[in-house]
Amino acid sequence: MSGVAAGLIGFVAMVVLMLVSLPIASVMLLLGLVGGMLAFSDAFLNSGASVLWGTMSENNLTAIPLFVLLGELLLRSGMADRMYVAFAVWMGRLPGGLLHTNIGCCALFAATSGSSVATAATIGTVALPSLRRQGYPMPAALGSLAAGGTLGIMIPPSVNMIIYGSMTNTSIGKLFIAGLVPGLTLAGLFMVWIYVSSRAAGHATSQIQLSWSDRIRASRPLIEPMTIFTTVIGSLYLGIATATESAAIGVMVALAFIIGQRKLSWSLLQACFSASARTTGMVLLIVAAAFMLNLALSLSGTGEALTRWITSFGLSNFALLLSLIVFYLLLGMFMDTLSMMVATIPLVFPVITANQIDPIWFGVFIVLMCELGLITPPVGMNLFVVQGVRPDDGKIQDVIRGVIPYAAIMLLFALILILFPAVATWLPEMMRGA
Repeated sequence: MSGVAAGLIGFVAMVVLMLVSLPIASVMLLLGLVGGMLAFSDAFLNSGASVLWGTMSENNLTAIPLFVLLGELLLRSGMADRMYVAFAVWMGRLPGGLLHTNIGCCALFAATSGSSVATAATIGTVALPSLRRQGYPMPAALGSLAAGGTLGIMIPPSVNMIIYGSMTNTSIGKLFIAGLVPGLTLAGLFMVWIYVSSRAAGHATSQIQLSWSDRIRASRPLIEPMTIFTTVIGSLYLGIATATESAAIGVMVALAFIIGQRKLSWSLLQACFSASARTTGMVLLIVAAAFMLNLALSLSGTGEALTRWITSFGLSNFALLLSLIVFYLLLGMFMDTLSMMVATIPLVFPVITANQIDPIWFGVFIVLMCELGLITPPVGMNLFVVQGVRPDDGKIQDVIRGVIPYAAIMLLFALILILFPAVATWLPEMMRGA
C-alpha cells in the first residue's frame, strides 16, 4: 500500500502544482527527479540521462514536427479559407446551414493538421464573420466551432496519438487508422444534432441557388486537402510508409500544391518553420518530462502497486472504463489535453493492459476523453480559442452554452465505443503490413 500511497500523493501534488500555473513539463520533471532520487539516489540520474537521450532520438517522434509543419503550410497558404467556401456551397442549404459547414470543414482540416487548437482557431477565424453577418445565434455558432475543432486529435494524423503510441510502445500507424471511423462518426453525430435542433427551431437555410456545374467548380479547393489526406492515410493503410514517412510525404505534396499556386515564398516558409519549431519544442519538452516521470514510477514499483491495488477491486472492464470516464471528465475541468494525457498514461495504461483491454482501442478512448476535456469548462482550451477569435465582445458563457450538446454527444459516443469496440478496431485489423 505504500507504493499506492506514494503514487496517489505524487498525482495530487502534480495536479496542485499545475493548478498554481507551473508548466506541466517542469512539474513532471520535478516529481520524476525527486521520486527517483529518493528511491535510488544518484544512480537514477544515470538512468534518466539515457532515457531522455533515447526518447528524443526515437524515430516515431520525428513525425510530430512534420505533421505540425503540414498544418502550418495549409493554414498560411490560404487553403483553409478556400476550403470553407467550398463546403458552404454544398452544406449551406441544409437545416443549420453554415453550422454544418463548420463541422465538415473542421473535420477535413483536422485530417491534415493533427491539432485541435489549430483547427478551432483557423476555421473559427474564417467562419465567424460570415456567421455573424447572416445572423446565426452566437452560442450555436461558437459551440459548433469549438466542438468541431476537437476532431483535430481524433481524425488522423493526430499529434496526441503519436505521443500515446510513443509512451505505450503502440503502433502509431494502427492508432491513426483506428481513429478514422470514430472521428468521422463523431463528426456525423454532430451534424445530425445540428440538423435536428435547427429544424426544431425553424432556422432558415441559405437561399443561394447554384447549378450543379457551379457547385462542382466551387468544390475545386477541396481537391488539395483531400489529396493530402488520401496520400498520408493511404500510405499508412497499405503499409508502404511509417507514420514519419507518411508525414514527410504529406509535406511534400502540400509544398507541390503551394508551388503550383505560385504562393511559395521565403516569408511563408520562415513563418511555417518558426511556428512549427515553437510548437514542437513545447510538445517534446512535455514528452521528455513525462518519460522521466514514467521511469521513476517504473523503477520504484509505484506503477505496479497501483495496478495491483486497482485490479484487487475486481471491477469488470465496463465498470473500469465507466470509472475512467468520470475520472477524465473531472480531470479535464482543470488540465489541458496534452497534460492530462502524459500525466495519466503511466498510471492508467498498466491497469488497462492488466485487464487485457486492446491498447489500440484504448488509444482512441483516451483521445476521446481528451477531446471532451477541450470543451469542458473552466479550462477547456477550445472554449478560449473560439472566444478569442470571435468578432464581437460577447462573453465566454456563449461558447459554454453552445458546446453542452456536443459534450453530451461525446459522452454518448464513449458508451458506444465501450459497447461496440469494433468501431475503432476493425479497420486497423485489416491494415497491410500491420
